Amino acid sequence: MPELILEVDNVAKKFDDFTAVDGVSLKVHAGETVGLLGVNGAGKTTLMNMILGLTTPSSGSIHAFGMDLQKHRLEILQRANFCTTYATLPGNLKVRHNLEIFARLYSVPKPKQKVAELLELLEISKLAEKVTGQLSAGESTRVNLAKALLNDPDLLLLDEPTASLDPDIADKVRKLVRHVQRERHPAILYTSHNMRDIEEVCDRVLFLHAGKILAQGTPDEITKHFQEDDLEDVFIKIARSDLQAVVK
Repeated sequence: MPELILEVDNVAKKFDDFTAVDGVSLKVHAGETVGLLGVNGAGKTTLMNMILGLTTPSSGSIHAFGMDLQKHRLEILQRANFCTTYATLPGNLKVRHNLEIFARLYSVPKPKQKVAELLELLEISKLAEKVTGQLSAGESTRVNLAKALLNDPDLLLLDEPTASLDPDIADKVRKLVRHVQRERHPAILYTSHNMRDIEEVCDRVLFLHAGKILAQGTPDEITKHFQEDDLEDVFIKIARSDLQAVVK
């Protein structure tokens, strides 16, 4: 069995009278990509924020690399990274400068060389001298991915990495994630509303609904569980139904 990288045990998060995450447990091993699916408001972002240590759970525990996140957050984050479409790098700096600054923050050896290697890997070397704020959505996504890979993370959190991308760029992002998975074997937690992403990239899927895990398994197991043809049909079924109707 590959090394257990991330373990979330019965985690809940309440905001006053609202429960955003309700008793979620999951495990992600080295070399495994686990997809988090759910409609808006299902609890995906709150869960990701708790794993990053940005939000404190109301109850339950989170361990990474065998360490308690609340006690060893800095040590854990040194071996982790994340990428989200919804957070941008400083827009007034050139791409190369942004990545070199983050490389130094992560204590990456030979930061300039590492940045150049990642820009080549992501096929965006031509963007090195471009001002970050002038990038297209697809270019920004790949630069954010480069940032997330600077420290060769053993735990990689990807939040909607193909959102707003055209099919060609989205396909390149998926291929990159698979390449990283094969070559470096990180544990990857991947959220997306793009069902093709999940079907092509993820080994297992967790379907969140109203803060709870509604179903989990391989993409094929999930579709069979809900008696649908594909994950997109499952997603639509859950989005248009209340929880009790879906469970039945």
